[in-house]
Amino acid sequence: MSSDFLTGTDWQARGACGREDPELFFPIGDVGPALMQAEEAKAVCRLCPVVEPCLRWAMETREVHGIWGGTSESERRLLHRSAARAAVASATAGA
Repeated sequence: MSSDFLTGTDWQARGACGREDPELFFPIGDVGPALMQAEEAKAVCRLCPVVEPCLRWAMETREVHGIWGGTSESERRLLHRSAARAAVASATAGA
């Protein structure tokens, strides 16, 4: 991945989230009202033209807070684990 991707922020200026209250994307907790808030943020992400670069950025930088690319903190942790398992399986298969 190029360093331009990680340092460039032009994709952020095109995000649907720019028209929303930033606090929407940072729910506190993962139950009750916070869960509903996270779902509302993800609904914005589903309409966003830059959801894919947003998620890539969050994964590459290991962002641990908030909704990024339509995913929660726990969802990104699962994606990281799945990617790590796949890398191990691939390395083992190639050995």
